Amino acid sequence: MASSLTKDSSSTPGEKTFLGHPRGMATLFMTEMWERFSWYGMRGILVLYLVAGVLDGPLQGREALAASIYGVYNAVVYMAAMPGGWIADRLWGARKAVLVGGIVIALGHYTLAIPSDTAFFAGLVLIAAGTGLLKPNISAMVGGLYEGQSSARRDAGFTLFYMAINIGAMAAPLVVGYLGENVNWHLGFSVAGIGMTLAVVQYVLGSRHLGDVGKEPGTPATPEEKRTALRKVLLWGGLAVAALAVDVLLGTYDIEHVVNVLAVLGVVVPVVYFVAIYRNPALTATDKPKIQAFAWFFATAVLFWMIYDQSGSLLTLFADNKTDRVIGGWEFPASWYQSVNPAMVIVLAPLFAALWVRLAKRNREPSTPMKFALAMLLIGGSFAIMGLAGAAAANSGTGKVTVFWLLSVYLVQTLGEMCLSPVGLSLSTKLAPKQFVGQIMGLWFLATATGNALNGWTTKLNEPLGDSAYYSMWAVVAIVAGLTFMMAGRKIRALMGDVR
Repeated sequence: MASSLTKDSSSTPGEKTFLGHPRGMATLFMTEMWERFSWYGMRGILVLYLVAGVLDGPLQGREALAASIYGVYNAVVYMAAMPGGWIADRLWGARKAVLVGGIVIALGHYTLAIPSDTAFFAGLVLIAAGTGLLKPNISAMVGGLYEGQSSARRDAGFTLFYMAINIGAMAAPLVVGYLGENVNWHLGFSVAGIGMTLAVVQYVLGSRHLGDVGKEPGTPATPEEKRTALRKVLLWGGLAVAALAVDVLLGTYDIEHVVNVLAVLGVVVPVVYFVAIYRNPALTATDKPKIQAFAWFFATAVLFWMIYDQSGSLLTLFADNKTDRVIGGWEFPASWYQSVNPAMVIVLAPLFAALWVRLAKRNREPSTPMKFALAMLLIGGSFAIMGLAGAAAANSGTGKVTVFWLLSVYLVQTLGEMCLSPVGLSLSTKLAPKQFVGQIMGLWFLATATGNALNGWTTKLNEPLGDSAYYSMWAVVAIVAGLTFMMAGRKIRALMGDVR
């Protein structure tokens, strides 16, 4: 990346920058890029692997269950961001949390490469735990690089960081997806592990450019707080293991039991965390309205990600079974569709970053509530297109539609994503009280967890309703939510105080 280093007048004289941003951004950019390569590579083949054969035999004919497992696992990964944020805020600091998380994720992918059902589940647990440590804290460190700088510049920085996510996400399905679907599933998982190993190596080598960002915990826990946290972990972990053991011993165990319990947790956990943060005596009267405002953005993001993340489950199955993927006599892998959205983000991200900065200079930039409202209208529009695609597939002679239907869906979703995701990342660091930055970042990622947890139930409606009715229903819900958020914009801006 040496050729991308330039000098910038906003930095210390003579100091090198990364594409006009702080030099430490290069370290975080490359780490996130490789981490997302490993994650989206594994995610790209997960549902297809579940349907092909795992969990005591293939799930052929039980695609709805595979989609539910996929959604709930995504939820677990993002739920892990909350304890990951707490560990950084209270114990280790973000710098160490990211390093340990990266190592654990790499071990998880290599465990998935072992052809065993036990190894498969163990690998998923390791990846979830490691991602919980890495994901919220690397984003919090990005925010730390822009301490004291303008809101527009910080938003531009997060949009650049978002490009790193999507470069990794674009390459992963092309490589891991091809190897998994056409050579060997476990070879695909091992390649994802190699990507994560590169992330860790790059992070260690480039950490000197991060200065003091993330070195120390924001509010170090007292010895008593550490003991209390450990007791709670042991208590709840023990109860979970005991409940699973009883289910197995009674002979009533079914994977759907786990799916349902985790789906409930995905809804309950964010509510508990919001209440705990709001009641924390360290939260000032000035900060409380900002937490209320964040709750509005959180709820909207939940619905957005619930719809958006069906791209890896129901839309992947639609691509596999109901889309004509033959080009010149060769059928490309269904997982390759998951490279479309990140490729579009790579093209659109710099355009959106420049657009927000230019509009801000003219004092015409849309407010954050308006950006979220637009995101909801667009995600609703994408599922309206899917509803038409489902009808077209049902009425075609082959039962399949052309590639252009899904390409149109991904384009509209990407436009919505650019209005919500990088903006939400930046907003979280701005609304968060200083002592709660890691945990508020965890809450932002928990919105994705809650959306995916709800998918543990909602995707099951696809089979009885059919594609056309199912996608159209969620299109209407999303559009109504977008219009509601737009009307509530003035109230939300008032709660945000001095944050814009």
